Amino acid sequence: MDLEKHGRHEPPPPAGQGCVYAVVRIPVRILAVVVVLPVRVVWDLLALGARAMHRRALRPAGDAVARACAWLHRSLLAPLGRALAWLARGTGLVLKWAAQAVFYWPWAGLWRYVLAPAGDALWRWVLIPLGQGLALLGRGAAAALGWLAKALFVWPWAALWRYVLVPGCAALYRHLLRPAGQGLERVLLALVRYLLKPAGAGVVWTVAAVWRYLLKPAGAGVVWTVAAVWRYLLKPAGAGVVWTVTAVWRYVLTPAGRALVWLVPRALAAVFVWPWAAVWRYVLVPAATGAHRYLLAPLGHGAARLARGLYRHVLTPLGHFAAATWRLAGRVSRALGRGLVWLWRGCVARPAAWAYRQVATPAGHLLREVWRTSRSAARLVWRTSRTATAEAWHTARVAVRDARAGVRQALFGTPPREPARSPARTLGSKTAAGNAPAAPIPASPLHKRQG
Repeated sequence: MDLEKHGRHEPPPPAGQGCVYAVVRIPVRILAVVVVLPVRVVWDLLALGARAMHRRALRPAGDAVARACAWLHRSLLAPLGRALAWLARGTGLVLKWAAQAVFYWPWAGLWRYVLAPAGDALWRWVLIPLGQGLALLGRGAAAALGWLAKALFVWPWAALWRYVLVPGCAALYRHLLRPAGQGLERVLLALVRYLLKPAGAGVVWTVAAVWRYLLKPAGAGVVWTVAAVWRYLLKPAGAGVVWTVTAVWRYVLTPAGRALVWLVPRALAAVFVWPWAAVWRYVLVPAATGAHRYLLAPLGHGAARLARGLYRHVLTPLGHFAAATWRLAGRVSRALGRGLVWLWRGCVARPAAWAYRQVATPAGHLLREVWRTSRSAARLVWRTSRTATAEAWHTARVAVRDARAGVRQALFGTPPREPARSPARTLGSKTAAGNAPAAPIPASPLHKRQG
């Protein structure tokens, strides 16, 4: 019924298991009432106490601490920080002005009003004229040195070249070298035409005859001999060697290599692979298959069926019963809590609220009005007494002043006149300007007495 009310449908018990459910349900409910209900009640009481503690103590305490921190920040820390910031700004401004007054303004004034005008005047009236004079002197010295250098190193050699070497070389070329060259040219042309050209033709004919009738037949004989040796001796011998090597490779080495390639893997397999393959195929695989088929699989199926039966017929009903028991204990605990809350409201909260509203509130209002009236009366009495005391003190001071004036007049005659008082308090008197005599005394008493 509980499960259906909460929207959960408990599956109906299988046929033949109603007695099992009936046997299990009654002890479970007894256990729920005896054990689970006190635990649930204690849990609900702890949760209620924690919520009440949070609502009535921790949250108001946190709000109070937050308000205190806000008030502390607003009333103490913020003004103190502003005062410190103002003090720091003032100190920084004072230090800035002091630093400028010590390290900047003197040097700036020295530079602006002493060094810069002095440097400008020195540059304008001393260095520029001095530089212009030195430049003029340098240009004159450079011109003099240039003229002297030309007179020593340029003009003598130019005159020597222009008036001595050039005419001498022209006359030498015209009257000596050109006729000698023309005669030498005629001699060389005659030598080439009548001596070297016939000798060269004879040498060329001799070389051509040697090539045609001696070197060319000898070279042809050497080429024919080398070709005959290659064709009839070296080529047949090389062909025989190649055929022999090919026959040995084809009919001896290749069959032997193929036989080794076929034999070595099989020998290695027969030694290292086939025994372990036979053990795996004919021993291990059948043994593992038989163990899985006839031992592990039946044990696994049996364990799975046992686990499913245990979960379906034992753990699932126990879980449903435990959930229903916890919900039932929660309802009982909730009803008990509601009853206790109703008793608390009827016996404590409502009478306390009525007493606060009907008794404490009017009494508090009455006390507040009495306190306000008494405070106003005390403030009025204090102001009246302070005014009366001030008037009495003023009257006593005026009487003492008059008595002193009468005694001074009786002893010394006419009393000296005091200078006129300022509107504010004087340095030697505690009386304000309103309490002084109305008529000022213009003359100095000492001067008047001496006069």
